[in-house]
Amino acid sequence: MTTSSSEQGVSLGMPQLPAPAYPDDVRARLEADGREIIARYPDSRSALLPLLHLVQAEEGHVTRTGQQFCADLLELTTAEVAAVATFYSMYRRRPSGDYQVGVCTNTLCAVMGGDAIFESLQEHLGVGNGETTDDGKVTLEHIECNAACDFAPVVMVNWEFFDNQTPAGARRLVDDLRAGTPVAPTRGAPMCTFKETARILAGFPDERPGAVEASGGAGPASLVGLRLARGEAAPARVVHPRGSGAPQNEPPTEHLSSHDAPQDTSASDPAHPAGPVAEEGE
Repeated sequence: MTTSSSEQGVSLGMPQLPAPAYPDDVRARLEADGREIIARYPDSRSALLPLLHLVQAEEGHVTRTGQQFCADLLELTTAEVAAVATFYSMYRRRPSGDYQVGVCTNTLCAVMGGDAIFESLQEHLGVGNGETTDDGKVTLEHIECNAACDFAPVVMVNWEFFDNQTPAGARRLVDDLRAGTPVAPTRGAPMCTFKETARILAGFPDERPGAVEASGGAGPASLVGLRLARGEAAPARVVHPRGSGAPQNEPPTEHLSSHDAPQDTSASDPAHPAGPVAEEGE
């Protein structure tokens, strides 16, 4: 039995037409910004990554028009630009929302509740991985390790951290984002839209009042090892077996996000238990 070219997803029609150009005023503005970016590098080709962030800041994803713009400015082929734009996951290849909500589903976050959070958000938002809500506000995706395992499970919104999440807290977070209610990351700068984030990643200053000062550094849990290496005394911790009736440790005092849940993690959420629910071998 043979399979037709249409069933294989192969197009035998006319080749794709050249990408449409930016309007003259948009191109002039982007070209001025692009020249500023290129001037930072001894080799103009090195400016390709920030230039891709620049065109992403314009349209919310890297379009064929954006790739053609980068190619023209750097005297590269569109194939060379596309090879880079399709390699890195931070460059979006189709329209996406104002807020990129990424749920870490790598090992530690997954077993601490990341899988349950991702499944809960898919059902709550009515979208799958990489899909965007009808109002254009939220794009949901599962993402790889955020290097924040000591705050697992972690959700990121436009690359800002929301630590120690639960399914309920994550649902409140996306509801607030869609409603326009201000949200505060656990660590990092105040929230901005994905386009604004892309422009900052292109290397342009974040001009929002107080945003740079608010970006801060590593969270307290990340600095425990450093304090021990310096010989600083760590507070004593007594961990009692679960179910013993003994009092548990007091929660950490520093949790800045209005959506984090340091005590109500998957380990204490009967509806979303951590680890396998069946015996080994079943």
